[in-house]
Amino acid sequence: MTDTPASFDVAVVGGGPAGLAAAIALAQTGAATALAARRAPYADNRTTALLGGSVDFLEELGVWQLCKDRAAGLKAMRLVDDTGRLIRAPEVRFVAEEIGRDVFGYNVANSVLVEALERRAAELPGLVRIEQEAERVLVQEDTVTITTASGLTLSAPLVVGADGRHSLCREAAGIGVSTRALNQTALTFNITHARPHHNVSTEFHTPHGPCVFVPLPGDRCSIVWVAAPKEADRLFALDDDALSAATERQSHAIFGRVQVEPGRHLFPLAIERPHQYARQRIALVGEAAHVVPPIGAQGLNLGLRDAMDIASVVSKARAAGEDLGSAAVLARYGAARGADILSRTFVIDVANRSLLSDLLPMQSLRAAGLHLIGSIGPLRRLAMREGLAPSWRPGAQGTSRRAG
Repeated sequence: MTDTPASFDVAVVGGGPAGLAAAIALAQTGAATALAARRAPYADNRTTALLGGSVDFLEELGVWQLCKDRAAGLKAMRLVDDTGRLIRAPEVRFVAEEIGRDVFGYNVANSVLVEALERRAAELPGLVRIEQEAERVLVQEDTVTITTASGLTLSAPLVVGADGRHSLCREAAGIGVSTRALNQTALTFNITHARPHHNVSTEFHTPHGPCVFVPLPGDRCSIVWVAAPKEADRLFALDDDALSAATERQSHAIFGRVQVEPGRHLFPLAIERPHQYARQRIALVGEAAHVVPPIGAQGLNLGLRDAMDIASVVSKARAAGEDLGSAAVLARYGAARGADILSRTFVIDVANRSLLSDLLPMQSLRAAGLHLIGSIGPLRRLAMREGLAPSWRPGAQGTSRRAG
């Protein structure tokens, strides 16, 4: 590390998917970029449904071609009311072809995505990888200094905090967080099944949250099963045969015989939002900037749009000769992210609350809303386009994608 420059244009703290994408995108603007994050094998078997513009962005970064052969296209999405309540919503089916796309996006294992991001990051001469965790972040008048666990120091006028829910960067910037814990837990695991999924993602709405079956390559699906905490704990404790049987029942046997694959995880759900997205020469991306329930596959897609926007803001600021960490530059990033994050969080929260509510008026409104979306073509197509990316973003509708 003795040959590593101590000063950079931008430093990124955190090596998850959002942090890696931000570092690659920033380096591709020509900014001298440091990425401070320990490189570790991604052992988690979770997956991410990359929607619309996220795939386009990864293609621009030179990442998508490194992992597309190990992803499954999502041609259609089904919403099935499985609440058993008196007032139930009709099934709604969204088909990508209806909005001129072959697929809405692709489902890919996080380990595969991170491997591709790491490979691309290693290819960029303008990106210096510092394989240590940041231990201290100190904001000064014209720079931010980062100190690693071994005592290595580096500085930059702009730091991108991609260091997760307990962000050291966010704390250093003095940004507070609003947190609301949800009385729900997500159980995630993968399955193999006897019948093909036909690249259709199926979301069963239960009284305690959604249970989503998202296609993977071959006759496999990834599962995100949101339940009350005690029920999630009970499911988690089942042996493989018992969980396989429970999953087959929850799927109403649409996939035939189901077999759970090794590896499962539990995640208590919450909604978190910082009071600002950038302050004191620090901009937040990924879970440092937003935590939302796994509904509508918005989490990492939001994080990739964070990376896209910080790179765009930095590129324009460099071209204008501006101080990259100035209040004016940070304000532009905050303005770019605010409406997107707030609108997505609001829609997810309302959808979740309406599903959990035992109030008949709320159930009636939910059923009526889904009926209108399912039966009125222009409204359904609007919902599909907005689900991929906010319509006000440049290039939000993206280009047609071929499943493969």
